[in-house]
Amino acid sequence: MSEASLAVFDVDGVVADVRHRLRHIANGRKNWAAFFAAADRDPALSDGVELVHEFARDHDLVWLTGRPEHLRPVTERWFARHGLPAGRLLMRPEHDRRPAKDYKADRLHGLAADRTIAVIVDDDPDVVRRLKRDGFPVRLADWVPHEKTLRQAQERDGRT
Repeated sequence: MSEASLAVFDVDGVVADVRHRLRHIANGRKNWAAFFAAADRDPALSDGVELVHEFARDHDLVWLTGRPEHLRPVTERWFARHGLPAGRLLMRPEHDRRPAKDYKADRLHGLAADRTIAVIVDDDPDVVRRLKRDGFPVRLADWVPHEKTLRQAQERDGRT
């Protein structure tokens, strides 16, 4: 196992632009199947992609996403198509509906037990606040405005 510290990146809103699929879960509608089915068409976010490549040079990469486990093949193909390093991919178990801040804090405490975490990059202000409170080195990905619909999906619905 490498002794390099970890760089932990979220996917949606950090390297993948999900705004085109928010219509499937906006305004009280919750068509999760359509929302997730469109994940393979997410445009890449250049700011996030560049930051991943910067950190991947000197750190072991971990992807920590709220995407459900069934999207693993789609997500891995998306990484390859956009030239992103594979790294270790941690995805939300299918029936885990905890708020993103709780799900991610739990996974990160597990990672931190064995390895040093150099940085965590996430677009969810609630996740960032929680992780800062827990003492993690976290950076807010602010290159895309955090949509109310996405915040609800992450924190209230526990779906991404």
